[in-house]
Amino acid sequence: MGKRLIVIGGVAAGMSAAAKAKRTQRDMEVLACEKGSFISYAACGMPYFLAGEIADHRELIVRTPEQMVKQGIDVRLRQEVMAIDAEAQTVTVRDHDRGRDLSLAYDNLVIATGARPAWPSQEGSDLDGLFGLRSLESGLALHSFLVQHKPMKAVIVGGGYVGLEMAETFRRLGLQVTMIIRSGKVLRATVDDDIRKLVQAELDLHGVEVVQDVPIAFEGERKLEAAVTAGGRHPCDIAMMGMGAVPNVKIALQAGVLLGPSGAIATDASMRTNLPGVFAAGDCAEAFHLVTGKPAYIPLGSTANKQGRVAGENAAGGQAVFGGVVGTMVLRCFGLTVATTGLTAAGARDAGFQVQETIIRAKHISHYFPGAEDIHVKLVADSGTGKLLGGQIAGKHGVAKRIDVLATALFNGMTVAQLRQLDLSYAPPFAPVWDPILVAANVADK
Repeated sequence: MGKRLIVIGGVAAGMSAAAKAKRTQRDMEVLACEKGSFISYAACGMPYFLAGEIADHRELIVRTPEQMVKQGIDVRLRQEVMAIDAEAQTVTVRDHDRGRDLSLAYDNLVIATGARPAWPSQEGSDLDGLFGLRSLESGLALHSFLVQHKPMKAVIVGGGYVGLEMAETFRRLGLQVTMIIRSGKVLRATVDDDIRKLVQAELDLHGVEVVQDVPIAFEGERKLEAAVTAGGRHPCDIAMMGMGAVPNVKIALQAGVLLGPSGAIATDASMRTNLPGVFAAGDCAEAFHLVTGKPAYIPLGSTANKQGRVAGENAAGGQAVFGGVVGTMVLRCFGLTVATTGLTAAGARDAGFQVQETIIRAKHISHYFPGAEDIHVKLVADSGTGKLLGGQIAGKHGVAKRIDVLATALFNGMTVAQLRQLDLSYAPPFAPVWDPILVAANVADK
């Protein structure tokens, strides 16, 4: 038997790391400890399961423990790593089913502990009916509550992309929805005001109320009855915390693993931490942002899977490198698709760039073809060099295709002059002869 790799966490990054390590070094013993009851599931699909678009939660599961065992990976469910002793190279594991602790030795370690919903300590935060949405268990608990209690009024605290997805989910289920946001701005750190207006208009159209206020407490005896803010009281029988994610780094920090400026685990391009033989990946770790040239915390499943593969390969003796991120995201808000990549104009200014903003509106397919709809494209560039810094797109159709073009351009450090020369596909049912991306680049390059 070769060396032993222990992976802490069994979702996107953890299972990617375990599988890649086993493929890289077949005689390595790979052991994955997962504190929950499921591994390798698509957490991003949970709002659509809750809305009924996905009939069975099992459709979200990518790999089962039995499938991983067949690949030679020892998966241990409901076994939570409580501590890491980096000097002794051991972890303390709590077996929740048997009610005991055990010590396991490792040669290499991958920390993939993920993140948890940001949940400020507030009065009433333990009431029945208040949820976060991160793990499959939390999604199933929320689903059970919806089925059993049939709530009528929902409050969402925060205005990030999960909050928006859940606003749509609740409305689809017939609930009245109020979003309480400190800034009053949905997607505040994700898009600029000109694109945000389109999102706000879509929320207004579908009856979602956005309130600019500061949550103070939750009221109720045992069950949630209202969210209390600085400005008043909002009756509700279900509430969701949608204030973003916080990296789970407690055991890593206690073991001496260094954190980066974002509060997530700092790694190099090989996903190595400062401790010998210890790697980190996924929502507990930072990623190198290719536009700013600095570490960033952008917890997304796509990034977690890629980082996990790199960490797993290197933990098994490989030389893989994680190429970095540009912060690409897409979401559905009722009939509107919203996508972003790179830096917003506000973010670019904060990073010290001289910013040029370009926003255009054009048809997503040839104007004469049935079904042609407006699509809004915004480019953010450095006014001195013309280098592309970011992009935002909103529309009913063709958004995801185009944001990926901008993400590719950012990954390769292109200027708007180079962007306008791209040979993009054209056929009337799919795109106009001058694609909205090219139209925006032409305007920006002037």
